[in-house]
Amino acid sequence: MTMERQRKHKIRQVPAGEFKAKCLAYLDEVDATGEILIITKRGRPVAKVTSAEEERPRSLIGSVLREKNIVAPTGEAWDVEK
Repeated sequence: MTMERQRKHKIRQVPAGEFKAKCLAYLDEVDATGEILIITKRGRPVAKVTSAEEERPRSLIGSVLREKNIVAPTGEAWDVEK
């Protein structure tokens, strides 16, 4: 996330114990508002919670190799022990 984008969102600090108790509610809130949560332990920031950006599916064009005939004999001699 760029600094420019961070400035557009409200940033709030939450103590780790409070976050633990209300984790699911905080996650829903972050998702709905785009707010950034800084989780603190003894007043020191230890984690940042932000909404996840959806990944766009990438194209598979050009990623598949096509072989002519994968089951035909190759003509190679194999040395097989009996």
